Order: sequence, then structure tokens, then C-alpha cells
Amino acid sequence: MNKDIAQGKWHQLSGSIQQKWGELTHDEITEMGGRFDKFYGKMQEKYGMSKDEAQDAFTKLRD
Repeated sequence: MNKDIAQGKWHQLSGSIQQKWGELTHDEITEMGGRFDKFYGKMQEKYGMSKDEAQDAFTKLRD
């Protein structure tokens, strides 16, 4: 997958992320920039999830 495709997919997911987890701001999602480690860290910080829980939540959203 090239960089443009990955960025496009992240852009599509960012709207779903903000709908599902409203405490995440648009700026925070933009800052993540498709870096899943940043997403997991932010979920741990804002929602008290473990890394595994954050990974599972993201996988469910993506499917």
C-alpha cells in the first residue's frame, strides 16, 4: 500500500473515530496522522483503555 492510499484510508477512518470517541478532538486525530501507536496512547489517556483494548476497539471500528 502506498502512502497516498494509507493517508486516504486514515482520512476516512478519522470521521468514524471522532463519532465513536467524541472526547478525541479533530486536532488530536489529525496529530495522530495514521500512527496507530499514537491512537492507542491517546485511547489509554482519554478512556483508560489498555493497549490491547485500544487495538481491539480500533479493529472493530475498521471492520
